[in-house]
Amino acid sequence: WDNADFSRGVGTTFYQEFPTLNTAKPPFVRDVEAKVRRYLRSSYSAAWTLKITWEKAPAYAAQTDTQRTITYQAVLTTDGFRSYILMLYQEGGMRWDYTRLAATNVLIGYT
Repeated sequence: WDNADFSRGVGTTFYQEFPTLNTAKPPFVRDVEAKVRRYLRSSYSAAWTLKITWEKAPAYAAQTDTQRTITYQAVLTTDGFRSYILMLYQEGGMRWDYTRLAATNVLIGYT
């Protein structure tokens, strides 16, 4: 997530925390739990979830292109023992022109 550049006033980042230990779970957290259960075929009940959204984020360096923006999210969740991350991209995937980025070792995902 280090190649987004908000220095030109285009795009924004925001987050929402969902502490759900001993509380009613909002629909968003129930959806995250369902995805973890489906993808990993295991039981899962979230105790805490964090949703981070990068909205209309231009690639670094923004002075070269503020038209190709991307909206994406990271959802971190834990039951207190196991932790997971969901990485969600807008329909159409990553729209930055990676050939114009300063880094040549572009990676979508994590290692």
